[in-house]
Formats: sequence, C-alpha cells, structure tokens
Amino acid sequence: MARKTSLKVQNIVATTSLGKTISLTKLARTQSNTEYNPEQFPGLILRVKKPKSAVLVFSSGNLVCTGTKSIGQVKQVIEQVIKQLKKINVRITEKPKINVQNIVASGNINISLNLNLLTLELENTEYEPEQFPGLVYKLQDPPATFLLFSNGKLVCTGTKNKKQLEDSMKQLIKNTKEAIKRFK
Repeated sequence: MARKTSLKVQNIVATTSLGKTISLTKLARTQSNTEYNPEQFPGLILRVKKPKSAVLVFSSGNLVCTGTKSIGQVKQVIEQVIKQLKKINVRITEKPKINVQNIVASGNINISLNLNLLTLELENTEYEPEQFPGLVYKLQDPPATFLLFSNGKLVCTGTKNKKQLEDSMKQLIKNTKEAIKRFK
C-alpha cells in the first residue's frame, strides 16, 4: 500500500548569537520595521519583508528568527539584520552559527484516517473530538509531534532538520499502517 505523501515546510524557528550587545532603543529609533515595548517584552521585534519573517532581537545579541521556509532564507534574514545593525554602528565580524530549534511542516498522507481507531492502537496520542477535530500523536524517535486529521492531512512539528522530518514521516506511515492492520 504505497501512498504518495507530500510535506511542505511552513515555518522554521532558528536562533543565533551575534556575540555583541545591541542597543535596542537605538535600533527601534532608527529602523521603521521594528516594534519595541520593553515594559511588555525584553526583546525587539524586527520585521523583514523578503523573505517574510520576524526576528526577535535581544540586547545580548541573541536572535530568534521565525517565519522562514528554508535554511537559505534564515541566512538571508540574519544577513539583513546584520546590515541594519551596521547602520547603528554594531559591526558583526564573525559569521553567526544558526541553530534550528523547530520545523513546522504540513502535508497529506493521502488516506482517510479513523482517528478513534488510531487513538486506541497508537501510544502517545491525545484526541478529544468535542474540543478539536485533530488527533495529537507524539513520536519519541525521531522526536516529532503530529496533528492528524481524518482526511489524511497533517501538521508535523518538533523536528530540527530535513532528515528528522523525513524519518518522522516514514515512522508515522509505518505506525499508522500497522495500527490499521491490527484492527482488521
């Protein structure tokens, strides 16, 4: 029962440290694409138009980048932040090391799923159809959390690279097929 599956990365959350302190007040005053409200949150939000993303900038020089769909885009966004910091005389000389914290992908396994059955047959599931129409399924190895819908659509979160994402999908399909077989 070979089914075609599709997965599309929707969001990558990545962190890095620039190794320099940053005056967030100065950055907020000179850049129009920022939001800074230190009474509510210690970081500054810097919005990037292309690729569309948001970066949390902390005075320590730590950055959290969200909204990108590839590592290449993360690198582009970090380079844009570095260019904006140059305008307030913060020179970044070392290439920042990017750490992916989470990849969110959506997809379809192209089979109808009996979520009640899967709840009974798979470990580490949560399903409350009165609250929400999706089943939460947590894989231990590779670590990933799936949100499964009866039409076969899914969201995967918790992976940190493409291999983990692919491996978790293979494991999901294997476990789902085994659960369906056991029930028949």
